[in-house]
Amino acid sequence: MRKTYKHGPGSIILTALSLFIVAIYLLPVVWSFFVSLKTEGAPMRSAFDWFKPPYTLANYPTIIFNSKVPTWFFNSLFISAVATFSLVLFASLTAYPLAKMKFLGKNKIYFYFLMGLMVPGEATIVPLFITANSLHLINNYFGMILPTISGSINLIIITSFFKGIPQELIESARIDGAKEFTIFSRIMIPLSKSVLVTVSIFAFIGSWNSYLWPLLCAMSDRMFTLPVGIPNLMTTYLIDYVVPSTVNMVASIPAIIIFMIFERQITQGIALSGIKG
Repeated sequence: MRKTYKHGPGSIILTALSLFIVAIYLLPVVWSFFVSLKTEGAPMRSAFDWFKPPYTLANYPTIIFNSKVPTWFFNSLFISAVATFSLVLFASLTAYPLAKMKFLGKNKIYFYFLMGLMVPGEATIVPLFITANSLHLINNYFGMILPTISGSINLIIITSFFKGIPQELIESARIDGAKEFTIFSRIMIPLSKSVLVTVSIFAFIGSWNSYLWPLLCAMSDRMFTLPVGIPNLMTTYLIDYVVPSTVNMVASIPAIIIFMIFERQITQGIALSGIKG
Protein backbone atom coordinates (compact mmCIF):
# COMPACT_ATOMS: atom_id res chain seq x y z
CA MET A 1 0.00 0.00 0.00
CA ARG A 2 1.35 3.35 -0.99
CA LYS A 3 1.68 6.02 1.60
CA THR A 4 -0.15 9.26 0.97
CA TYR A 5 1.46 12.47 2.06
CA LYS A 6 -0.58 15.51 2.98
CA HIS A 7 0.85 18.79 1.86
CA GLY A 8 -0.01 21.46 4.41
CA PRO A 9 0.33 25.22 3.93
CA GLY A 10 3.83 25.19 5.41
CA SER A 11 5.02 22.55 2.95
CA ILE A 12 3.52 24.42 -0.01
CA ILE A 13 5.11 27.69 1.07
CA LEU A 14 8.49 26.00 1.58
CA THR A 15 8.29 24.37 -1.86
CA ALA A 16 7.34 27.66 -3.51
CA LEU A 17 10.17 29.45 -1.73
CA SER A 18 12.65 26.76 -2.80
CA LEU A 19 11.54 27.03 -6.42
CA PHE A 20 11.84 30.80 -6.25
CA ILE A 21 15.41 30.58 -4.92
CA VAL A 22 16.30 28.01 -7.61
CA ALA A 23 14.90 30.33 -10.29
CA ILE A 24 17.02 33.22 -8.97
CA TYR A 25 20.17 31.10 -9.26
CA LEU A 26 19.30 29.62 -12.65
CA LEU A 27 18.15 32.80 -14.38
CA PRO A 28 21.67 34.26 -14.93
CA VAL A 29 22.88 30.90 -16.26
CA VAL A 30 19.95 30.55 -18.64
CA TRP A 31 20.34 34.16 -19.77
CA SER A 32 24.07 33.68 -20.37
CA PHE A 33 23.39 30.53 -22.40
CA PHE A 34 20.91 32.26 -24.70
CA VAL A 35 23.20 35.27 -25.09
CA SER A 36 26.02 32.95 -26.17
CA LEU A 37 23.79 31.75 -29.02
CA LYS A 38 23.23 35.25 -30.41
CA THR A 39 25.29 37.01 -33.08
CA GLU A 40 27.53 39.89 -32.14
CA GLY A 41 25.97 43.29 -32.66
CA ALA A 42 22.42 41.94 -32.92
CA PRO A 43 19.92 44.74 -32.08
CA MET A 44 18.14 44.26 -28.76
CA ARG A 45 15.07 46.39 -28.18
CA SER A 46 14.08 44.71 -24.93
CA ALA A 47 15.39 42.16 -22.44
CA PHE A 48 13.18 39.47 -23.99
CA ASP A 49 14.96 39.80 -27.33
CA TRP A 50 17.93 37.91 -25.87
CA PHE A 51 15.77 34.78 -25.68
CA LYS A 52 14.30 35.01 -29.19
CA PRO A 53 15.75 33.33 -32.31
CA PRO A 54 17.76 33.32 -34.50
CA TYR A 55 20.42 31.29 -32.69
CA THR A 56 23.92 30.33 -33.77
CA LEU A 57 26.77 28.17 -32.46
CA ALA A 58 29.40 30.09 -34.41
CA ASN A 59 30.59 31.88 -31.28
CA TYR A 60 31.96 28.69 -29.74
CA PRO A 61 34.42 27.78 -32.55
CA THR A 62 35.52 31.41 -32.61
CA ILE A 63 36.29 31.36 -28.90
CA ILE A 64 37.99 27.96 -29.04
CA PHE A 65 40.18 28.50 -32.11
CA ASN A 66 40.71 32.26 -32.35
CA SER A 67 41.40 33.34 -28.77
CA LYS A 68 43.52 32.51 -25.74
CA VAL A 69 40.58 30.85 -24.00
CA PRO A 70 41.96 27.30 -24.61
CA THR A 71 45.22 28.32 -22.90
CA TRP A 72 43.31 29.77 -19.97
CA PHE A 73 41.11 26.67 -19.86
CA PHE A 74 44.18 24.42 -19.69
CA ASN A 75 45.73 26.57 -16.96
CA SER A 76 42.54 26.39 -14.88
CA LEU A 77 42.22 22.65 -15.41
CA PHE A 78 45.86 21.87 -14.65
CA ILE A 79 46.09 24.11 -11.60
CA SER A 80 42.77 22.88 -10.19
CA ALA A 81 43.61 19.20 -10.73
CA VAL A 82 47.09 19.39 -9.20
CA ALA A 83 45.93 21.59 -6.33
CA THR A 84 43.01 19.27 -5.54
CA PHE A 85 45.15 16.14 -5.56
CA SER A 86 47.83 17.77 -3.41
CA LEU A 87 45.31 19.22 -0.98
CA VAL A 88 43.51 15.92 -0.41
CA LEU A 89 46.81 14.02 -0.11
CA PHE A 90 48.39 16.34 2.46
CA ALA A 91 45.15 16.95 4.35
CA SER A 92 44.48 13.22 4.76
CA LEU A 93 48.09 12.51 5.74
CA THR A 94 47.85 15.23 8.38
CA ALA A 95 44.38 14.20 9.55
CA TYR A 96 45.38 10.61 10.31
CA PRO A 97 47.82 11.31 13.17
CA LEU A 98 45.53 14.05 14.52
CA ALA A 99 42.62 11.61 14.64
CA LYS A 100 44.19 8.23 15.46
CA MET A 101 47.61 8.71 16.99
CA LYS A 102 48.74 9.95 20.38
CA PHE A 103 51.60 12.42 20.63
CA LEU A 104 52.55 15.47 22.62
CA GLY A 105 50.88 18.69 21.49
CA LYS A 106 48.24 17.06 19.28
CA ASN A 107 45.38 19.11 20.68
CA LYS A 108 47.38 22.33 20.35
CA ILE A 109 48.09 21.58 16.69
CA TYR A 110 44.42 20.84 16.06
CA PHE A 111 43.47 24.08 17.81
CA TYR A 112 45.95 25.92 15.60
CA PHE A 113 44.14 24.68 12.50
CA LEU A 114 40.81 25.65 14.06
CA MET A 115 42.16 29.16 14.58
CA GLY A 116 42.97 29.24 10.87
CA LEU A 117 39.25 29.26 10.13
CA MET A 118 39.01 32.67 11.81
CA VAL A 119 41.56 34.32 9.50
CA PRO A 120 40.13 35.47 6.15
CA GLY A 121 42.22 34.65 3.12
CA GLU A 122 42.34 38.30 2.09
CA ALA A 123 44.20 39.14 5.32
CA THR A 124 47.13 36.93 4.30
CA ILE A 125 47.32 37.94 0.65
CA VAL A 126 50.00 40.64 1.11
CA PRO A 127 52.51 38.54 3.10
CA LEU A 128 51.73 35.63 0.77
CA PHE A 129 52.60 37.72 -2.27
CA ILE A 130 55.80 39.03 -0.65
CA THR A 131 56.87 35.49 0.26
CA ALA A 132 56.06 34.09 -3.19
CA ASN A 133 57.89 36.96 -4.87
CA SER A 134 61.00 36.45 -2.73
CA LEU A 135 60.97 32.74 -3.68
CA HIS A 136 60.55 33.60 -7.39
CA LEU A 137 57.17 31.84 -7.53
CA ILE A 138 55.31 34.66 -9.27
CA ASN A 139 53.98 34.00 -12.79
CA ASN A 140 54.49 30.24 -12.74
CA TYR A 141 52.45 27.15 -11.92
CA PHE A 142 54.20 26.43 -8.63
CA GLY A 143 53.35 29.84 -7.28
CA MET A 144 49.71 29.52 -8.29
CA ILE A 145 49.30 26.00 -6.88
CA LEU A 146 51.25 25.95 -3.59
CA PRO A 147 49.13 28.48 -1.63
CA THR A 148 45.93 26.65 -2.55
CA ILE A 149 46.86 23.25 -1.12
CA SER A 150 46.54 24.43 2.47
CA GLY A 151 43.07 24.73 3.92
CA SER A 152 42.00 24.36 7.53
CA ILE A 153 38.38 23.50 6.74
CA ASN A 154 39.32 20.50 4.57
CA LEU A 155 41.71 19.17 7.22
CA ILE A 156 39.10 19.55 9.96
CA ILE A 157 36.42 17.79 7.90
CA ILE A 158 38.70 14.82 7.15
CA THR A 159 39.96 14.69 10.74
CA SER A 160 36.40 14.66 12.08
CA PHE A 161 35.51 11.82 9.75
CA PHE A 162 38.62 9.84 10.69
CA LYS A 163 37.69 10.19 14.35
CA GLY A 164 34.39 8.47 13.61
CA ILE A 165 36.12 5.32 12.34
CA PRO A 166 36.21 2.71 15.16
CA GLN A 167 39.50 2.68 17.01
CA GLU A 168 39.19 -1.11 17.33
CA LEU A 169 39.97 -1.48 13.62
CA ILE A 170 43.18 0.46 14.06
CA GLU A 171 44.24 -1.44 17.18
CA SER A 172 43.51 -4.81 15.53
CA ALA A 173 45.67 -3.88 12.56
CA ARG A 174 48.49 -2.79 14.84
CA ILE A 175 48.30 -6.05 16.77
CA ASP A 176 48.60 -7.90 13.45
CA GLY A 177 51.81 -6.01 12.75
CA ALA A 178 50.53 -3.39 10.30
CA LYS A 179 52.57 -0.23 10.06
CA GLU A 180 50.94 3.19 10.32
CA PHE A 181 51.14 3.90 6.60
CA THR A 182 49.58 0.50 5.86
CA ILE A 183 46.72 1.30 8.23
CA PHE A 184 46.31 4.69 6.61
CA SER A 185 46.33 3.44 3.01
CA ARG A 186 44.42 0.15 3.43
CA ILE A 187 41.92 0.97 6.18
CA MET A 188 41.42 4.70 6.57
CA ILE A 189 41.39 5.69 2.90
CA PRO A 190 38.98 2.95 1.68
CA LEU A 191 36.57 3.75 4.52
CA SER A 192 36.74 7.47 3.80
CA LYS A 193 36.05 7.55 0.07
CA SER A 194 32.83 9.51 0.46
CA VAL A 195 34.33 12.39 2.43
CA LEU A 196 37.48 12.43 0.28
CA VAL A 197 35.39 12.65 -2.88
CA THR A 198 33.37 15.49 -1.38
CA VAL A 199 36.46 17.42 -0.30
CA SER A 200 38.02 16.83 -3.73
CA ILE A 201 34.97 18.18 -5.56
CA PHE A 202 34.69 21.30 -3.45
CA ALA A 203 38.44 21.86 -3.58
CA PHE A 204 38.42 21.53 -7.38
CA ILE A 205 35.52 23.92 -7.82
CA GLY A 206 37.04 26.37 -5.35
CA SER A 207 40.35 26.32 -7.19
CA TRP A 208 38.60 26.54 -10.57
CA ASN A 209 36.71 29.68 -9.47
CA SER A 210 39.63 31.26 -7.61
CA TYR A 211 40.22 34.82 -8.73
CA LEU A 212 42.23 36.97 -6.31
CA TRP A 213 45.45 34.95 -6.00
CA PRO A 214 45.70 34.01 -9.73
CA LEU A 215 45.09 37.69 -10.54
CA LEU A 216 48.06 38.72 -8.39
CA CYS A 217 50.31 35.81 -9.32
CA ALA A 218 49.78 35.75 -13.10
CA MET A 219 51.75 38.59 -14.65
CA SER A 220 51.27 37.58 -18.29
CA ASP A 221 48.17 36.51 -20.19
CA ARG A 222 49.69 33.10 -20.96
CA MET A 223 49.39 32.28 -17.24
CA PHE A 224 45.84 33.56 -16.85
CA THR A 225 43.13 31.25 -15.61
CA LEU A 226 39.57 31.57 -16.89
CA PRO A 227 38.32 33.72 -13.97
CA VAL A 228 41.19 36.14 -14.61
CA GLY A 229 40.97 36.08 -18.40
CA ILE A 230 37.22 36.51 -18.78
CA PRO A 231 37.15 40.07 -17.35
CA ASN A 232 39.75 41.04 -19.95
CA LEU A 233 37.34 39.92 -22.66
CA MET A 234 34.60 41.89 -20.96
CA THR A 235 36.82 44.96 -21.08
CA THR A 236 37.57 44.43 -24.76
CA TYR A 237 33.95 43.73 -25.63
CA LEU A 238 32.46 46.36 -23.36
CA ILE A 239 29.17 46.86 -25.22
CA ASP A 240 28.54 43.39 -26.57
CA TYR A 241 27.81 40.60 -24.08
CA VAL A 242 28.02 37.72 -26.56
CA VAL A 243 31.72 36.85 -26.29
CA PRO A 244 31.96 37.02 -22.47
CA SER A 245 28.78 34.95 -22.13
CA THR A 246 30.16 32.33 -24.49
CA VAL A 247 33.38 32.10 -22.49
CA ASN A 248 31.35 31.85 -19.27
CA MET A 249 29.45 28.89 -20.64
CA VAL A 250 32.71 27.18 -21.65
CA ALA A 251 34.16 27.88 -18.20
CA SER A 252 31.14 26.33 -16.45
CA ILE A 253 31.35 23.02 -18.32
CA PRO A 254 33.74 21.21 -15.87
CA ALA A 255 31.70 22.22 -12.81
CA ILE A 256 28.47 21.05 -14.45
CA ILE A 257 30.00 17.73 -15.49
CA ILE A 258 31.45 17.12 -12.03
CA PHE A 259 28.10 17.82 -10.36
CA MET A 260 26.19 15.58 -12.79
CA ILE A 261 28.60 12.68 -12.27
CA PHE A 262 29.13 13.00 -8.52
CA GLU A 263 25.78 14.36 -7.36
CA ARG A 264 25.10 11.38 -5.09
CA GLN A 265 28.62 11.39 -3.64
CA ILE A 266 28.36 15.10 -2.90
CA THR A 267 25.09 14.62 -1.02
CA GLN A 268 26.35 11.61 0.91
CA GLY A 269 29.66 13.24 1.68
CA ILE A 270 28.04 16.37 3.09
CA ALA A 271 25.91 14.20 5.36
CA LEU A 272 28.84 12.06 6.48
CA SER A 273 31.46 14.75 6.91
CA GLY A 274 29.67 17.06 9.31
CA ILE A 275 32.03 18.54 11.87
CA LYS A 276 31.39 16.90 15.23
CA GLY A 277 31.83 18.61 18.53
